[in-house]
Amino acid sequence: MTFEDALERLENIVDTLSKGKLSLDEGMERFEEGIRLFRLCDEKLRSAEQRVSVLTQSQEGVEEIPYDE
Repeated sequence: MTFEDALERLENIVDTLSKGKLSLDEGMERFEEGIRLFRLCDEKLRSAEQRVSVLTQSQEGVEEIPYDE
């Protein structure tokens, strides 16, 4: 599942849960799915953050410059 797909599904789950129209069992199932999706998105973001690190050449060799918002 792509990050975008997971995030879209997570947003749908949050919207559904916030309406409060699900049974307790349905709500718990959506909540559990949301937690799994959150963890997937977090993992993908951390991986992307590492990849965004910029490598530059310095006189001593390779110097890593982390991405900073």
